[in-house]
Formats: sequence, structure tokens, C-alpha cells
Amino acid sequence: MKITLAQTAGFCFGVERAVEAVYEEVEKSEGQQIYTYGPIIHNEEVIKDMRSKGIIVLKGEEELAQVESGIVIIRSHGVPKRIYKKLENKGITCVDATCPFVKKIHNIVEEQQKSGRKIIIIGNSTHPEVEGIIGWAGDEAIVISSKEEAMQISLPENEKICIVAQTTFNYNKFEELVEIIREKRYDIIVLNTICSATRARQTEAKRIAEDVDAMIVIGDKHSSNTQKLFEICKNACENTYYIQTLKDLDKKLLKSVTTVGITAGASTPKNIIEEVQINV
Repeated sequence: MKITLAQTAGFCFGVERAVEAVYEEVEKSEGQQIYTYGPIIHNEEVIKDMRSKGIIVLKGEEELAQVESGIVIIRSHGVPKRIYKKLENKGITCVDATCPFVKKIHNIVEEQQKSGRKIIIIGNSTHPEVEGIIGWAGDEAIVISSKEEAMQISLPENEKICIVAQTTFNYNKFEELVEIIREKRYDIIVLNTICSATRARQTEAKRIAEDVDAMIVIGDKHSSNTQKLFEICKNACENTYYIQTLKDLDKKLLKSVTTVGITAGASTPKNIIEEVQINV
């Protein structure tokens, strides 16, 4: 069996930076309780290891309200502006592990909203990254993820708007939704904030999937970018399988294939990818 592993598979810059930030705090902050605001990344195996080292994952603002001391690390997906204010008011040490590309979106939407533009975010409204962006974009921000939602947008003619994207959104779909909005005769600024690593990962995954008999996509079930990879690969290769670890893979499904492609989401550790590659 010939196996092709995507060069872009695994931790991206922002995820690696966030994970390293947590382990660095564990080493240098002995005796202090360390929290992460939400799972630092979307990967159960990584979070399990962090919990084994005494790190507590805060599930939301109610749990944050109970914290009186220690260190709170902001997740790679970022958080609304009000969370920083709450930490500051409580006098709790904050380590910001927000991905720099996400932080850039926070700055953009805050600035554009203050200049009088309505913010449209193309992404998944329930994803923590988008929830964080909304917290910098103002109460009137609009979130869309489908053609139907794009068509339903109804604002006064020549309304000033600024369009940004969730960093892990499907690039082709982003372009499609932007074109629908462009037809509505608004005063539009479009800022393609999809991470370049995300686009490269999606492009490579599609190319590999088109040339193999079966495709394996590795990543946490809650990982947005892995879900997008799966959709892209599934469209290119009918025999595409989404797994979190090797134990999720039914090897019987690969008995009759001669070529297999492997890719992985931005939150998938190298050791999990290697285990799948060796044991397929």
C-alpha cells in the first residue's frame, strides 16, 4: 500500500504556540493553580494530558467568576474583550495564547466597528473563535455560514460594512458568500482573514484526495478546521474517513485499496499522526 502524508498535516503555528505557552507555565509557575479559559485547543488527547498535570479547564464565565487567584491562559481561539476586563478587575494573571491571526481579526473588527461599519463575520456562529470575534465587533455584528444566510442579509442601500472570516473557514465557500453580498450594493470592505496555513492545508488535502483510493483525516470531533478538511476530502474522494486516533480506524475498510492519503487538522499532535501512518 502506498501512503501519502500531507506535509501541512498537524499543529499550525498558532496551536503550537498556545500549547507551548501552557507547558511553559506549568514549569515556571509551581505552586500556582493554572487554568485555561476553554480548552486551549480542540483536541481531547492534548487536554487530557494537560489535566493530568493539574491544569483546570474553565468552561465559561460562571466558572471564571469562581476563580480568585492563579493564572488563566486564554485559549488559541481567543475570547471576547469582556473576558480580559473581568480578569483585570479580579487581579488575576492572564497569559494570552490567542493565535496572532485571530488577534489580528479582533483588532480589525474593533477598529472598523468604531469607524461606523457593520461587521459581517463569515464563519460558524457557535465556534469559540467566532464567539470571541463577536465580542470585539459590537452587538450588531452579523454571522453567516451559508448561501441562504448571505441572501437573507437586508441592510439599507450603501450601508457601510466590513466582511471578515473565521480563520479556518473554507476559502472557496468564503469567496462564494462574499460574491452574494457584493451584489447587494453596499459600501463593502472585504478582508480575507482565513489563515494562510488553513488555505494551504485545504489545497493540499484536496490534491491528495483526488489521487488516492482512500483518504484519512485525523482530528478532534470538535475541531472546525478538521471538519472542513473532511468535507473537502470527501468531495474529492468518496472513501474518506474521519478519525481522532488510530483506534477509530476500521482497517477492514482499507483492505482493497492500494493508495491512501493522510492529512490532519491544525490541533492534531504529531505522535497521533505518526501512529496512524505507521499502522495503516
